[in-house]
Amino acid sequence: MRENIFLTGFSGTGKSTVGRAVARLLGWRFVDTDELIVEATGKSIATIFEEGGEAEFRRVEHEYLTEVCEAERQIVSTGGGIVMDDRNRRLMETSGVVVCLEAGLGTIRRRILAEENPAIRPMLSDPDPLRRIGALKAERQAGYARALWTVHTDRLTPEEAAGEVARAYRLLVDRVEGTPLPQSYPAKRERAGNHPHVLSVRTKAGDYPVWVGWGNLAQLGGRVREIVGEGSAYVVTDAGASAHAAVAIESLGVARVPVHVLELPSGEGSKTLDTARRIYSWLASCRAERGDLVLAVGGGVVGDVAGFAAATYLRGMRFAQVPTTLLAMMDSSIGGKTGVDLSEGKNLVGAFHHPQFVLDDVRTLQTLPERERISGWAEAIKHGLIADDGLLRSFEVEGEAIRSLDGAVTTEIIARSVAIKADVVSRDERETLGQRVLLNYGHTIAHALEAATGYEKYLHGEAVSIGMMGAAAVCRGLDMLTDADVDRQRRLLEAYGLPVRLDQTGLEGAISAAMALDKKTVGGAIRWVLLDGIGHAVTRVDVPADLVNEALRGLCP
Repeated sequence: MRENIFLTGFSGTGKSTVGRAVARLLGWRFVDTDELIVEATGKSIATIFEEGGEAEFRRVEHEYLTEVCEAERQIVSTGGGIVMDDRNRRLMETSGVVVCLEAGLGTIRRRILAEENPAIRPMLSDPDPLRRIGALKAERQAGYARALWTVHTDRLTPEEAAGEVARAYRLLVDRVEGTPLPQSYPAKRERAGNHPHVLSVRTKAGDYPVWVGWGNLAQLGGRVREIVGEGSAYVVTDAGASAHAAVAIESLGVARVPVHVLELPSGEGSKTLDTARRIYSWLASCRAERGDLVLAVGGGVVGDVAGFAAATYLRGMRFAQVPTTLLAMMDSSIGGKTGVDLSEGKNLVGAFHHPQFVLDDVRTLQTLPERERISGWAEAIKHGLIADDGLLRSFEVEGEAIRSLDGAVTTEIIARSVAIKADVVSRDERETLGQRVLLNYGHTIAHALEAATGYEKYLHGEAVSIGMMGAAAVCRGLDMLTDADVDRQRRLLEAYGLPVRLDQTGLEGAISAAMALDKKTVGGAIRWVLLDGIGHAVTRVDVPADLVNEALRGLCP
């Protein structure tokens, strides 16, 4: 493979700026295909389009890309539409490593408007440029999804993004020179999203990857084999994930990894100390060793209780997550939080125990019951509310494709949501710096609601949705959000089929009592996670009790 890095992605994701930074970092040549075309033809891109149309521009673009691919040690920034031509994709894939730069729609629009001459962008001439950007990006997303690695640049400086690109190149080249890449391209692809986004969670004990893809569960065996060597895999699953566990077990068998399987009853009722004891006895009877791997295949309950058992058996076994629910993919599988519930409250017993990796196969969501799938969107929407207005806008603009589980669009949106969680966890691994707690927007009320109803009435995402509306009412009472902001949140949650109110009266007292046990209390005062505007979460401990009571009453029918 030639020593080249090709940067793909939509306009405004930072290809040219980051590309130059990568070139400086590696001491390689920087090439911008659009700039090369302008220099070689003496015509602007706009002029080529005007004189010959898009077909002529794509012909010229392919011609000069072919020329570029003959050289080596280059960082190549490509045009936003170059991935629409299969010939171009094949050229880049066989001539180096392809890395996609990603960003939210809001970030893209802001960056394009900040350019010296944004008027050259035809998409900005649309009466609704954000809608146009979203539509055009969605059209090209299948091509972007073909990259071997994705770097989300929204909250990275050019130098930080360049470091991520260089790190990706080193990892991918190391694997190519050793054994074939697990995500190597087959001759025929099943779906455009088949090759995973690769995200990273940074911890003091070392980084671990999160693979988000479509149909990538079959790659599990090879990944586990790299970790356990001659050791065994202990698969913990439940009845609801049995079909996916079967695929995982088959993949482990192909990789010749010895497998032991324990199936738990489905539901929150399994997230107990009694279940943890059952896992301990099973591991002991199988003579599990510390170097083996506990592999959770299922939703958040399976991941939490299996992770807790792995954290405490033999004073810590290795552990990996294969979440098969939307909620687990975007939230509970990332960050190393493991634990069980007590009758007094949710997650009151637990441990931090980071996985070796997380593998998200978005295709598994097709088998989820509709209610569970709807519930899962609450956490993803929450990530946009607390940290990325552009992500929130994507949920609004691309709602139909997301709700119908379009492969490329859904994989992309989940990867962007996962990236926010991974970034926050990396900056505040053990929730000691006040950053990670921001992920709990809506959770103070949600956890109390779940406890008050015996963990049986509401799914977690449903409780979070209601909790976010209660938190938004508190924000409005403190003049932190406008009526329009609160209405925007409500409309989006309702558009995804999520509840925004309780469906019974008389729960206020039980919810208030349960909130007193919240783990986020400081000196007896609840540390509320609130929004100081959409996309910016903060914590407050000075929320008046009467305002909280008013917000709870507002949730009642």
